[in-house]
Amino acid sequence: MKNTLKRKLYQGEKCFGTWITVGSPDIVDILKNLSFDWFMFDMEHSYLSTESVKTMMQALGETGPIPLVRLGQIDQYLEKQALDIGSRGMLAPLVNSVEEAERFVRFAMYPPKGVRGTGPGRASRYGANFSQYIREANDELLLGIQIETLDALSNAREILGTKSVDIGFAGPTDLTMSLGLLDDRSNPRVTDALKKVVSACEDTGKIPGTMAISIEEAKKFAELGFRFISLASDARFLSYGAKYFLETRK
Repeated sequence: MKNTLKRKLYQGEKCFGTWITVGSPDIVDILKNLSFDWFMFDMEHSYLSTESVKTMMQALGETGPIPLVRLGQIDQYLEKQALDIGSRGMLAPLVNSVEEAERFVRFAMYPPKGVRGTGPGRASRYGANFSQYIREANDELLLGIQIETLDALSNAREILGTKSVDIGFAGPTDLTMSLGLLDDRSNPRVTDALKKVVSACEDTGKIPGTMAISIEEAKKFAELGFRFISLASDARFLSYGAKYFLETRK
């Protein structure tokens, strides 16, 4: 189960993906034919269930973008479910301390590095390659933590220093809110906060990630040094595409 995405990122490549929020296999079946490197199935702010994500991962197949899951919270059961259905990595929201980051990693890893329980789920082809999977899983997982509050920002270097964490993911919208700027994402204070996350990642040898909601933002974030970049989401693509065609009414 070699994680080609993880290798690309550590080799310094920029990898682009998108958020999956609509619970239909058709969504990934359509988008998988484009050149995305990864899909993030959002189980925090969307209404996706473990069952629906598993079905969409099955539609994604073995050769498409790498499937990842954003958890609703750091939780041993949720992490086990996400990994057993075939997620190649996870993103933990609202990580504000080293202790929370360590707990996230511990739940994700098999012993002796962690406490993940074993089961013949989809990730190991329902047990068919169980022996190989349990020997490779710890090293091949891609684990990210979100830096999206002022507490997390002030502790970013310590948090990102957590062993086995790969990605420090800056949440622009939540950072904007935490700074008291509501939806003013282009405010220089937000840019400064994003730069701090990139700097903390560079200091700790981690991969800086974030989400862009426009082409202009994506270019800006790449220039700031982010390398794991989400290009909006399936829902935004649908909305933007409809707005584009509705321009014919003007």
